[in-house]
Amino acid sequence: MIGSAYAIKNGAPDGDEHPYVYWIATWDGVTQYIYLGTGSLIAPTVVLTAGHITQPPGGIAMAWVSFDPETEWLIKDGAMVDPNSLGSIPVVSTHAHTSYRMGGDRGITNWITHDVGILILGEAIVSLPTAVLPSAGLVDTLRMKQGVDLVGYGVQYQIRGKGIPPSDNWAWIHLGYRYSATAQLIAGEDVFSDEFMRITANPAQGKGGTTFGDSGGPILLAGTNTVLGVCSWGTNGNCAGVSYEQRIDSPDILNWINSFPL
Repeated sequence: MIGSAYAIKNGAPDGDEHPYVYWIATWDGVTQYIYLGTGSLIAPTVVLTAGHITQPPGGIAMAWVSFDPETEWLIKDGAMVDPNSLGSIPVVSTHAHTSYRMGGDRGITNWITHDVGILILGEAIVSLPTAVLPSAGLVDTLRMKQGVDLVGYGVQYQIRGKGIPPSDNWAWIHLGYRYSATAQLIAGEDVFSDEFMRITANPAQGKGGTTFGDSGGPILLAGTNTVLGVCSWGTNGNCAGVSYEQRIDSPDILNWINSFPL
């Protein structure tokens, strides 16, 4: 199964460790379905995320972000809560990379490309630090098993049982907390893909991983605020095994990001 990554497995509450990592919510204006993701503040009004977060199913009528490490859930008693009432920051425009595509070739690394997006905020955030973009080609200089830090607002656990929506037998539970964990880069013959990084996800070895709701969250060079890539997708419906993260250190992606008011 190939699917977009929607929390950090084997992680811990992040607290104030990565205050530049934001929770993202988008609404299509019709249903009560909220599409959730994660992003990084890279300038006072600019949030870096995944391309597919900027183009969710049903489109976007309204979007918000929040940097609170414990953001309140948006659906209560079956009704959507106005994110503005929770102190969220409105998004005034969303942008996917001009070469972003999803759903074409079903090859393992070809079904999605340039999965990078930008959100422009309705107010400038000057009280918090920002994440830092990488130098061009930085990932190619890293060794296999290089440490990385994963940060995101994804789901915390799954419940199963007859009659549980949406599938009538299981559901992911999203608590709205920012989590972080350490993991490692892996690569075949020590050569990284031009487009994606592969990340380990082995709790038995103390490694973290990404899951639903982490899409767009940063893959950070361990112990730094340098973003190597953004959380993109995984090959397992239970968010186990290896995940694939969109590199942002290619010249065309960096040039596109830098075309915004950084």
